[in-house]
Amino acid sequence: MATYLIGDVQGCDAALGRLLRKVCFSPSRDTLYLLGDLVNRGPDSAAVLRRMMALEGSAHCLLGNHDLSLLAVAHGLRAPHRNDTMDSVLLAVDREPLLAWLRRRPMAIRAHGWLMVHGGVLPQWDADQVLGLAAEVENALRGPRLVEFLSGMYGNEPARWNDALQGADRLRIIVNALTRLRFCTPDGVMDLKVAGGLDAAPPGFLPWFDLPARRTAGVPIAFGHWSALGYLQRPDILSLDTGCVWGGCLSALRLGDAAAGQELIQEGCEQVLPPG
Repeated sequence: MATYLIGDVQGCDAALGRLLRKVCFSPSRDTLYLLGDLVNRGPDSAAVLRRMMALEGSAHCLLGNHDLSLLAVAHGLRAPHRNDTMDSVLLAVDREPLLAWLRRRPMAIRAHGWLMVHGGVLPQWDADQVLGLAAEVENALRGPRLVEFLSGMYGNEPARWNDALQGADRLRIIVNALTRLRFCTPDGVMDLKVAGGLDAAPPGFLPWFDLPARRTAGVPIAFGHWSALGYLQRPDILSLDTGCVWGGCLSALRLGDAAAGQELIQEGCEQVLPPG
């Protein structure tokens, strides 16, 4: 039995298939955790969703910002970006089952000693709060007011968490932190515009995982989203977005016990997109 954490697939089903073959993945024996951004920018998002649906029970998939964007576009609430490649889902004969499955994916998972998110967590949140706030967004996604939620999802404000936040503002900041966060100030103000590596931090900002007063310090957290950061592993931090669609590769980390240890497995991706 093996457990794998996998970074951003972004519609690169061929690379995902090769990676699963490389590790001899068996759905009856092994377990996958995909850290969000299953779709978009790669050549076959629909195939990725169908593959994961077929592995229901042995594959657990987080929602990332591109997955939420697909839902917003599908409901006519957001225009596609010029580099989007969502048509394999939007024009599919099984479009509705694919979208229905996607909206029921979690925003955060805690399993095998890891807290898993797509983007990051704010310094004011502990691990239990992360899961509770993620559940608020999951309930909105799965409930009868989906369109209302998606309509209010976009925007960069509020930039700092407050426990008293309610309604669309509250859900928006949770979504932004869990799916878009890279840099943050020590008192929890998010920057959601800068997308470079560690050296791109704006003045006064740090990578969210380096904030000195972060309440999840010491909690092992695995995340994707940050392709410019790439693979980073520390005792309590694991970054697994290695830029599959940007000329990098798709990465999986096999979790192991003290005897077996951990193993990084990577697969090249034929999809290379220009910046932007």
